[in-house]
Amino acid sequence: MWPYVWIAWTAVFAIAEGIALANKRDNDTLSENFRRLFRTRTSKVGRAVFAVGWFGFSGWFAIHILTETM
Repeated sequence: MWPYVWIAWTAVFAIAEGIALANKRDNDTLSENFRRLFRTRTSKVGRAVFAVGWFGFSGWFAIHILTETM
């Protein structure tokens, strides 16, 4: 069952993001919302928090997938 849940989740995200990209309105894509949430355009602290979180997650996920641990 879980593979189908992840496939459905990915499909829903892809459709929502595709619609957001196609309509060209402000503040509806995932990237725009992350920029607003972390204030990456105006805050050095926001940029740092985002960068640490992103690289931390990416590093953990790579190790998790490649070593099948954690």
